[in-house]
Formats: sequence, structure tokens, C-alpha cells
Amino acid sequence: MKRCARVIGSGGYLPETIRTNEDISKLVDTSDSWIFERTGIKTRRIAGENETAASMAEIAARQAIEMAGIEAGEIDLIIVATGSPDRVYPSTGCILQHRLEIQQCVAFDVQAACSGSIFAMSIADQYIKSGAADKVLIIGSEICSRLVDWTDRSTCILFGDGAGAVLLESTDKPGILSTHIHSDGGFEDLLYCPNPQVATASAKDEKGVITMKGNEVFKVAVNTLGRIVDETLATNNLDKSDIDWLVPHQANTRIIAATARKLKMSMDQVILTLENQGNTSSASVLLAFNEAIRDGRIKRGQIVLLEAFGAGFTWGSALIKY
Repeated sequence: MKRCARVIGSGGYLPETIRTNEDISKLVDTSDSWIFERTGIKTRRIAGENETAASMAEIAARQAIEMAGIEAGEIDLIIVATGSPDRVYPSTGCILQHRLEIQQCVAFDVQAACSGSIFAMSIADQYIKSGAADKVLIIGSEICSRLVDWTDRSTCILFGDGAGAVLLESTDKPGILSTHIHSDGGFEDLLYCPNPQVATASAKDEKGVITMKGNEVFKVAVNTLGRIVDETLATNNLDKSDIDWLVPHQANTRIIAATARKLKMSMDQVILTLENQGNTSSASVLLAFNEAIRDGRIKRGQIVLLEAFGAGFTWGSALIKY
């Protein structure tokens, strides 16, 4: 029997606190119109003082488990994508495993910045296809607000907090059709967040905050995501018209619109959460995917293209028959 990874559950969590563009304009020289015109963002969620990547991941995970109608103990593998882990070690995956009261499964983290959930999905797909796992829980969970310099206008306007989840199960029916992941460390200085415990380069590095050269990142992202679309379609012998939904990483509406144009898709076929969530890094694709599943836009049998681009640079896609 051919083994395929099929989505059987999804979940999402957003913190209660909302930070508006007007709120940010009181911290730095900006305005609601300036931010929205350049990014497409109006508001973003900010984690509470006692919230962590693991605590948010648990809420999203339990939603996915409930939708799937399984017991948590049936899960063979947990992969958490995060760039804002609770601790350097143990992994947030292990912490989440304990919170879910699962004792007999493998758990680990993936760090691929905003592409983390796509990377995790690719790993999970290989585990299931090889027979090494039957049920895999994937989480993207981020507290970006604690990695942002709130005096830096170029970055503080972009990011928000949240967690998204998807549960995969082995089946003989089509599910994940293909995944494609790539990295190029040659661009490391265009978008990075230093580790303040080992930073030596500058006082700014010692703060451990996100640093980004936005224009350069934008140019590479648009070109790279165009190529990943071509690669994904070619691998599956599909035409652009075969894609029902695009679920992109929620970074910037201009980047998203450029990818939609590449697919000759109407923006009505694009799942957008950016306006009210901001860039939640590795959580963003799964948060958007979950929202569209739960509100009924994405239906069983439809073809969905998930794609992301992040620091590294990393980029990837997952083509799914939902």
C-alpha cells in the first residue's frame, strides 16, 4: 500500500491582546496609513506575560486533536517550528509533548524562521511515507513581539504572535502531493536575529532583536517564491488553473499579490490573515490554513498550495489535496 500523509485536523491560537497601528505610532514615527499601505497590516496580537511558545502551541494542538477525533497518545511524532522557543533546550516540542501528556513519541523542534512550518510538513511527510510514523502533529508557534526592537520602525510594525497546528495521518488516499524546501545561507545578513548569549559583534546584537534589510529581502522573496511555484507545478504535472487555494506566508501583501499573479489567481483564491495578525513567522501559514478550513472555504478534495519564505534564506512549498 502506498502511504500518503493526509490532513485530519487543524488548530490555531491568537493571544487576546491586540496592538494596533495607532498604538505603534505612539512608540515610533509612523501612522496607520503608512504601515497599511506598505505592508497590509492593521493590527497584530501580542502574547501575555505568562504565555510561551509551548503554552500557545498546546491550545492549537488540542484543537487539531479534537478535530481529528483521536487521542493524543496516538501521536507518533511532534514537530514544533519556532524561532522563539521557551528554552534553548529542552526543545519546545518536548515541552509540548509533556503538556499533552504523551509519553511514547518523538518530539523535536525545527528552526527555519518563517518557513518553519513548511519544513516541518516536509519532514512529517517523509516520516509517514517511509512508515516511520502514522500520526504526526506539526505546530508553528511564535512570540515575535519579544524579539522585536519596539524603537525600530522598520521591524516593529511587522510582527505578531500566535500558534497554528495541523495533524497528519497515514492513508492510502492522496494527501500531501509534494513538498519542496530550500536554503541559502549566503543571505544571512539580510534578515537575522542574534543570540544575545553568544553575540560579540555589536551592542545591537547583544539585545537579541530582529534586524532586516527590507527592500533586499522583498526582491529575493518575490523571485524565489515565483520559482517555487514553477517547481511545485512541474513536479505534479499540474497547470496553474488546477490550484484551488493559495495559502501563503503572511509577510507582506505585495509579496503575496506577486505570487498570486504568478499563478494567475484572483486574490479571492488567496487566504489572507495578514491584516489582523501581522507576520507570525512559522505560525502564519498554519494559522491561515486552519482559518480557511474552519470557515469552510477550503473543502475536501480541493488542491491547496502552501508556501513560505524566511530568514536563512529558507523557502518552501507544500501541495496538498485536502
